[in-house]
Amino acid sequence: MARHLRDTTPRRAAVVSLHTSPLDQPGTGDAGGMNVYVLETSRRLAAAGVEVEIFTRAVNSSVPKHIEVEPGVTVTHLRAGPFEDLRKEELPGQMCAFSAGLLRFEAGRPEGWFDIIHSHYWLSGQVGWLASERWDVPLVHSMHTMAKVKNLDIAEGDHAEPRVRIIGEQQVVDHSSRLIANTDEEARQLVELYDACAERVDVVHPGVDLESFTPGDQATARAALGIRPDALVLLFVGRIQPLKAPDVLVRAAAHMIAEDPGLRQRLVVAICGGPSGSGLEHPTALADLARDLGIADIVRFEPPGDRARLTQWFRAADATVVPSHSESFGLVAVESQACGTPVVAAEVGGLRTAVADGRSGILVPGHDPLLWARALRRIDTPEAALLAAGARSHAEQFSWARTADGLLDSYGSAIGRHMSAAVAAGSS
Repeated sequence: MARHLRDTTPRRAAVVSLHTSPLDQPGTGDAGGMNVYVLETSRRLAAAGVEVEIFTRAVNSSVPKHIEVEPGVTVTHLRAGPFEDLRKEELPGQMCAFSAGLLRFEAGRPEGWFDIIHSHYWLSGQVGWLASERWDVPLVHSMHTMAKVKNLDIAEGDHAEPRVRIIGEQQVVDHSSRLIANTDEEARQLVELYDACAERVDVVHPGVDLESFTPGDQATARAALGIRPDALVLLFVGRIQPLKAPDVLVRAAAHMIAEDPGLRQRLVVAICGGPSGSGLEHPTALADLARDLGIADIVRFEPPGDRARLTQWFRAADATVVPSHSESFGLVAVESQACGTPVVAAEVGGLRTAVADGRSGILVPGHDPLLWARALRRIDTPEAALLAAGARSHAEQFSWARTADGLLDSYGSAIGRHMSAAVAAGSS
């Protein structure tokens, strides 16, 4: 039965996340903020009455093909290539197999099963483009990161994004019904760098779980983590790779100690995450750097942790440090601020939105370790208390419920336009 033209709320949405599962632990491999985004928005969409099926590549034969996360949200693992993790650079060769699996899945459902496709990252966008034409439904796409943006500021030791990705991203931009940008800055980049139609770009800020990430007693958190009460704790959370620039924090810490040797007794640099991307080429690089700089004794490496463990670290820290060369948003920054912990971040991309400079944190231009050392020393002054006081209120501007509302508006626009075009084509 044909849907009424004004009925633009999707009943079922296919969410495509080819290269990483939303069930993976963020902080290592290819798992990060995008994983959190996909899972949290799917939960909120389901709560709004949209049935969500998330499609990702199977990397383990022992994982069930279908996992119901909660009512209305199912993760489906499609076989595409070997049962093992593949680097993103290897995945274009598996897009055909993944697409075949996705089309085969839908073929087993009644006609018109999905009303919309939301793809995440360009690999998924390529698959979504094919499926949207096959199913005759609109495609909504989230870039999350863009090759042209990353190539504008390549970290030392990192590699430029390949031409095949740039071409693939352009194709996805050209064929998407709507594009989701995390910030106004990302929307501008889509228009200026990819010639996206501004009218098809919707700015929808990511959210934060304000019930899980909450302020707490710093002394209690430090005791649980084995950190002395009077320590100056600088925290990095994320994947260890040149793009995320944890080396900037380590180099800045070395400068801080060189200028104030007595600080060595209190300073703790905590790195929570695992090697990823080009960081896998030299997984001990950060530890080697700390040793070479003579500060290995103050740098503490921690594996990625679950939400409860991460909250402990945020509460224990004096500041969370986000020195990335490129960020479409910076979810870690908002999670930290939700815990009442200010952020010192690079003045790039979405971090300009995620952090309120001078109110909830400090934005640092460039990646000069001397400038970063100067900014981080401000965390050891009374100014830090003022930043901490503004951190939670800034984070409260972002919620996953608001994100889901924005997505539903975008979905409705895409479906409405698609249905209108179908009616116009039928009457011509």
